[in-house]
Amino acid sequence: MGYQVEKSDAEWREELSPDEYAVLRKGGTERAFVGKYTDTETEGVYSCRACGAELFRSDSKFHSHCGWPSFYAPLAGDSVEYIEDTSHGMKRVEVRCASCGSHLGHVFEGEGYDTPTDQRYCINSISLTLEPKA
Repeated sequence: MGYQVEKSDAEWREELSPDEYAVLRKGGTERAFVGKYTDTETEGVYSCRACGAELFRSDSKFHSHCGWPSFYAPLAGDSVEYIEDTSHGMKRVEVRCASCGSHLGHVFEGEGYDTPTDQRYCINSISLTLEPKA
């Protein structure tokens, strides 16, 4: 793997709640429109709930009405990694934390959103922690 943060499965299970573990470590998805950050407009930085790595800034967050927090770009190009995902009969791009390999969500392109990148990072709230701007 080669991640900066590497832990055993037992360590992840001990540190994360069962729901966090299911999404972050097993690639699950939280239900739409129930996540803590879906409609949050608080300014700050969103970090990986598993390892604390900074991933997204609130100024790249937008309302896509998809049911999950949406961002048009990560904080830095190397803060996330991309994995081809062909599960569920679809071709998608999975987004993972580059520091620990935790599943965050998926990125979609060319959907016609009025954003600087025309991308939508559809991220599970349970994968994130928001540090409000001081």
